[in-house]
Amino acid sequence: MWMTTLFLFVLFLVLVWAYSRHCYSYWTKRGVPSFPRPLPVLGHVSYMMSKKTPRWEYVDEMYKKHGGSTFCGLYEFFKPLLMIGDPELAKLILIKDFDHFVDRRNFTFTTDTDDVANHFLTNATGSHWKGIRSVLSPSFTSGRMKGMFPLVADKAEKLVDYLKKQRKEKDSSTFLLKKTFGLYTLEVIASCAFGMESGTMDNEDSIFNQKVAALVNVRPLRLMKLMLFFFAPKFCQLLGLTFVQEEMFFFVDVVKEAIAQREAGLYRGDFLDLMLEARENLEDPTSKTPKYPLTEMIIVANSVLFILAGFDTTATTLSFVAFLLAKNPEAQEKLREELRGLIKEHGELNYQGIMGAKYLEACFSETLRLYSPAHVTERQCTKEYKLPGTELVIPREMVVSIPIHSIHHDERFWPEPEEFRPERFLPENKDDIKTGTYLPFGLGPRNCIGMRFAQMEAKLIIAKILLNFELSCAPGFEQMQFNTDPGIMRPSNEFEVAFKPLVQSE
Repeated sequence: MWMTTLFLFVLFLVLVWAYSRHCYSYWTKRGVPSFPRPLPVLGHVSYMMSKKTPRWEYVDEMYKKHGGSTFCGLYEFFKPLLMIGDPELAKLILIKDFDHFVDRRNFTFTTDTDDVANHFLTNATGSHWKGIRSVLSPSFTSGRMKGMFPLVADKAEKLVDYLKKQRKEKDSSTFLLKKTFGLYTLEVIASCAFGMESGTMDNEDSIFNQKVAALVNVRPLRLMKLMLFFFAPKFCQLLGLTFVQEEMFFFVDVVKEAIAQREAGLYRGDFLDLMLEARENLEDPTSKTPKYPLTEMIIVANSVLFILAGFDTTATTLSFVAFLLAKNPEAQEKLREELRGLIKEHGELNYQGIMGAKYLEACFSETLRLYSPAHVTERQCTKEYKLPGTELVIPREMVVSIPIHSIHHDERFWPEPEEFRPERFLPENKDDIKTGTYLPFGLGPRNCIGMRFAQMEAKLIIAKILLNFELSCAPGFEQMQFNTDPGIMRPSNEFEVAFKPLVQSE
């Protein structure tokens, strides 16, 4: 009996090895470089998900040494993936020939539990994505942002008060960046997406904070499940695995309750109101707004998506901005002077001043070039495409990956790429930036829909902080330290910066 079992086991290993060799010859047969040698079954997944080496560093090696600055091939388990680093080819995929790459990498969930995720704008495909995007886009215009500015300004002022209070209570000037800015972005999202007060700055153990912390915390078992959904969605469907975590239903219930309150007459002017207004406009034959059924599930799903997409990335960006300004005191003081000039001109920090501040914009743009949380962007081929200037044909459903971090650090496009030089993004220098070499929010029709809101939210709090505090590097944190968990680029949870009150703010 044991001999039969051993024989079957050996036979299974031989078949897996043979199948791996067959699958991993895909790029070789097409003359596309692929390195290093893929591991049996895993392909390059183990390299891309390693905690020892962040994914962007591994991708950067492919970009610099193995053809990735033009294009190169990788394998996710047995599936080939194409990485394209040439900005001209990237522009074709993201903009010019977008009709061949309409979708992001997506998952079609088949369980009732996961239905909400099928309506996330980031996961929707084809005409469903186009319909949702067309209806939601008017909610993110500059006019809408201006109307929401007071809600965000209230939270920014609250964080400044929190910093002053905490500094006195704990008798220390250093703050954990990710935690501190996370409190702010969570309060903003709770107010602007859910229409409620989270109370996270008043009570860091609030239920809202606990639920979102559990939602974004990637535990080992959940990481394994996410990897399976990410790289083998059909296998997950076969097993009937569910994607949505229990914590997400807390926010689903919050949104549904908020919708009921709005229908009873409450109005706040936040995103929830804007989406409900868009739904009403669909029923108005005289309205010129795009027509697409905006169901309650779509509204709920994209309100929940707001926290998934906006909480962590914005807090991360703010952490990077604070660190770079702390490390570059001359840039910090130059920015502070610009902000004081805005107050002198407008009487206060208003929407027009914040969004028109040139050096503030330059500091944020340069931060996102150096440290882009979304260090890679992906598109899924929706119909066969021959890559111009080559004989390579990209088949339907293949994922194409564009290495944002590597392009942002390529000295061909960015002289002294590791240096913090906000001047690159001043109006007089913007013409020197080659289209396709700056991609922190993506590019083309499927770029980040919430870009304008994220910029307003982030610029306002940095402005408020600089008018009240001088930032400096905390001892032992003179160089950026990264969180090595798979996912977006983010600083270590323990990373600190010192906040010293300015004389006039005390």
